[in-house]
Amino acid sequence: MTDHYEVLGVAKNASQEEIKKAYRKLARQLHPDMNPTEEEQERFKLVTHAYEVLGDPQSRQQYDMGGSSPFGDTGGFGFGDIFENFFGGGQRGPRQMAERGQDALLRVELSLAEVVAGVEKQIEIDTAVVCNTCLGTTCRPGSSMAICDICKGSGQIQRQVRSLLGNVVTSAPCGSCRGYGQTVPDPCVDCRGQGRTRARRTLDLNIPGGVEHGLRLQLSGQGEVGFAGGPSGDIYVEISVRADEHFERDGDDLLATLEVPLHDAVLGTIVPIETFDGSLDVEIKPGTQTGDVVTLKAKGIKHLRHNGRGDLNVRIQVLTPHKIDSKEKELFKKLSELRKSDKPGLAKVNNSNFGRGRRR
Repeated sequence: MTDHYEVLGVAKNASQEEIKKAYRKLARQLHPDMNPTEEEQERFKLVTHAYEVLGDPQSRQQYDMGGSSPFGDTGGFGFGDIFENFFGGGQRGPRQMAERGQDALLRVELSLAEVVAGVEKQIEIDTAVVCNTCLGTTCRPGSSMAICDICKGSGQIQRQVRSLLGNVVTSAPCGSCRGYGQTVPDPCVDCRGQGRTRARRTLDLNIPGGVEHGLRLQLSGQGEVGFAGGPSGDIYVEISVRADEHFERDGDDLLATLEVPLHDAVLGTIVPIETFDGSLDVEIKPGTQTGDVVTLKAKGIKHLRHNGRGDLNVRIQVLTPHKIDSKEKELFKKLSELRKSDKPGLAKVNNSNFGRGRRR
């Protein structure tokens, strides 16, 4: 088995940078365009294959542990690559250096009041932006990229390998330029040749009314800038809604419970309550029972996908006094005498209002 470290002339504990330098030096000396002899061409193939194995940390680790390609020494190519080139797939050309940036996920907490009608928020995020020095070119100002002197700008290295089909010509990404066809001889100092830097920026969020807990809103092109100034990814805003002290949500309706003293339930009254629309009056009609519901139309949550709002449903809870003084006790005795016809008893099932109040 060929010792890849020996082929490149480096020690087994050599750094990735030392391996790259050794390969580039040998590749210049042995490139087929410079050395047409068959012996030198074969050595060039060995050097290229050795770098493909050792130049990638994962494949290097596998090689150091005694691993190898399942199809023998094919230089990391599977049958798909061999078939593609054997049947006319041909050279694929250089890769695009500019890459799309990553997406990001933000979580934003809202109050129920903000959900009712929608809200505009400004938040600060730490993200990747285009480098102000090189403007995404990755090069130091005044310099530019250079054509790779190994692959001559093609981004590919062609070589002949043995396979079950015989000798076939395959192409692989150039190990020197990583398939880009270009190198950066003088990278930008500020971004270290990335074409992007980290920065804090303010993001304007326009959150519509009616969003629900767990909903994700997509902000296209607001994510991280890609390598070499590539297009930005997206930002996904995940909504979290805090529980409210007095109101809860039922679809686009709001639910609330209004506690009413016994005498007001009997005689009737008007009770002002504070809502997300300010102070509103709730009419308590004479004879109101616990569980009755008063509906305030269009005072609920704004519909997310169409116009209009849900309702505010106010459930009445009649308060029975726990303690009464002697004067109140006498009054209730007199009331009991006046209403002797009212007798406690089980309600009929089909007439029972248990679990659902009357709409008032």
